[in-house]
Amino acid sequence: MKKRPTILDVAKKAGVSKSTVSLVLQNSPSVKIATRDTVNEAIKDLGYVYNRSAAGLRGAASGLIGLIINDLRNPFFTEFAASAQMEFARKGYATVIANTDEDPDVQAQVIESMIEHGVSAFVISPTYGEDTSAFDRIQRANIPTMQVLRQTDKRTDLFPFASHNYAAGGVLATEHLIGLGCRKIAFVGGLENRPITLERMTGYSEVMAARGLQVTAFHDRPSRAFGREIALHIAAEHPGIDGAVCFSDLVALGMMSGFAEADIRTGEDIRIVGFDDIEESCLAYPGLSSVRCDTASFGKKAAEAMLAWIVDGTRPPDTQRYDVELIARQSSTGLKRP
Repeated sequence: MKKRPTILDVAKKAGVSKSTVSLVLQNSPSVKIATRDTVNEAIKDLGYVYNRSAAGLRGAASGLIGLIINDLRNPFFTEFAASAQMEFARKGYATVIANTDEDPDVQAQVIESMIEHGVSAFVISPTYGEDTSAFDRIQRANIPTMQVLRQTDKRTDLFPFASHNYAAGGVLATEHLIGLGCRKIAFVGGLENRPITLERMTGYSEVMAARGLQVTAFHDRPSRAFGREIALHIAAEHPGIDGAVCFSDLVALGMMSGFAEADIRTGEDIRIVGFDDIEESCLAYPGLSSVRCDTASFGKKAAEAMLAWIVDGTRPPDTQRYDVELIARQSSTGLKRP
């Protein structure tokens, strides 16, 4: 990336002194309105960023990484954030972490604030939305930025993207259930037509079509509550369904609860596979089969890739996906009885 503009560059473009630019940045009333407008126009044209922390440090030397996560309440994203933060800490970098709660406006606000406080780089698991202005702002500030786990900006030449091979995970889960004798398999969870939903559902759909089996999907926000609700709905309205590939482990755990409530035995009457392999998957009873994404390892690798970029100038690939694996447990293989 090109060198970021300095306060001297702003002064030169506006035809004023450095001290005048400083006064404008500090909102001093002593600067005439016309001069203030000229300086602000130069700031906008150059994409100059004022560091409110007044540390006098920018770029990699600041040692501060902005880590922005779409949903820290979800243990999948929490594990990623913790792993990345620890790797940055091991290399001497501080991390400022923000949860956007799936709100594009909050994401834009957080990005603007972190830019003003002089972050060296961004690692962003973005929220969905049509507005790209937040990423445009990052581009103007010339801050190295990676998209992780989700891609919302198509400009991977500017904002490289790294994630898991979700489509392959869908294939593994569906073939596993078919191998256990399931034929009426549903895909459960995820907001319809969201890119992440389509990624996780692609492998399932391809395998079902190749086997001549019917694709059945139940979409909504992926949560335990939705999983329980759909399990009760399936028990009442779709008793023929004998398997489920879930968008996430949270959905799958909710389904297990719902089926227990309906007196349907998970692992025997219906077989379930989740996605993410969060810690609770192996602690639940029955144990939840899941597509393991090894998010802890992914967080470490994402941090390493970003550090290589800002320290050594080794830019990550435009797009990179990491392998996944299926962990089979009782929710699909069945309960072992004496």
